[in-house]
Amino acid sequence: MAKVLAGVRVLEHGTFITGPAASMLLADLGADVVKVEQPEGDPFRAFRGGTYSPHYQTYNRNKKSVRLDTRQAADLKLFERLVAEADVYIQNFRPGVAEKIGAGEARLRELNPKLIYCAISGFGRDGPAAMRPSYDSVAQAASGFLKLLVNPANPRVVGPALADALTGFYAAYGILGALYERERTKGTKGRRVEVSMFEAMTHFNLDAFTHLFSEGEVMGPYSRPSVSQSYVLRCADGRWIALHMSSPPKFWEGLAKAIEKPDLFDDPRFATREARIEHQEVLIGVLGGYFARQPRAEWCRRLEALDVPHAPMYDTNEVPEDPQAKHLQLFVDAPHPGKPGERWRTVRSPVSFDGERALDVTAPPLLGDHDEALRAGRSLWAPRES
Repeated sequence: MAKVLAGVRVLEHGTFITGPAASMLLADLGADVVKVEQPEGDPFRAFRGGTYSPHYQTYNRNKKSVRLDTRQAADLKLFERLVAEADVYIQNFRPGVAEKIGAGEARLRELNPKLIYCAISGFGRDGPAAMRPSYDSVAQAASGFLKLLVNPANPRVVGPALADALTGFYAAYGILGALYERERTKGTKGRRVEVSMFEAMTHFNLDAFTHLFSEGEVMGPYSRPSVSQSYVLRCADGRWIALHMSSPPKFWEGLAKAIEKPDLFDDPRFATREARIEHQEVLIGVLGGYFARQPRAEWCRRLEALDVPHAPMYDTNEVPEDPQAKHLQLFVDAPHPGKPGERWRTVRSPVSFDGERALDVTAPPLLGDHDEALRAGRSLWAPRES
């Protein structure tokens, strides 16, 4: 794939997800990323023992790794050398920590006035909640988003680390804006880019706040699915299928034909969009009875033939075998750095440029993979194009 950020140098001083996710997104676009880790490594490395956990692997491909303790004079000097040559610096420490380890904005800007300094926090750098620790479920809850995911009948946290990953996306988005401005204006001073998990998740929850401010409506976990007429239904073979029926009558006509119940919408409870929204719970039971009669593959065949919006509700291990996923070359691999002769596998970047997919990937680095080169005085950065 075209490396649209080739020549951009990113120094990541991140742990866990938010900072590493932001730099990985930039690396996927071709940026040269050096990950600075404490001597024992990013704590996410050891979540399953060792230093190469699946958690760490998820957010650290296409990077180099060096171990530096910036509280030590010699390591601080090496860190400052990297800063002086970087375009972007990313950290996701609690407010005040960066200053304590010699990585505060004022200090780094003395070394490199053009540096784009990205600070990611839980609740922002000031205010009554600034020093509170924040993790994924904390940010989801504080933003009102978690209330839209939790099933009232079985209240427990579900799903992946949305707030962490999305904060990384917003940070990368802000960095790209700052890079563009610096290039466009040929600026000699970089921007400070700030994003907190609380702000990121509140913005991601924009639809709920729009309903609140425009209609006085407080949305719940079933608000959007009822309006969009979304369903998950269990099939005869125990597998599940998802439907998103929206409002076009042709979708419902196709569904009625697929389940061989053409008079379904003679029932006044289901005759109109408004009626189906009001009686969705009943309609779930009715459709569930029909879908329990055939295996998922048969329903997919019927629904596709009738142009009804649907998809098999896959388990993760089914997705790589999906014909469309194979056609799109959605899963890619690279040599595994810790297992000679084996391949490391991942999901490629979803972004293509001029029809060229991002098929080249480098596996996440082992801890301190590039220590020797840095300490020997060799540059870790790829040469910039003249």
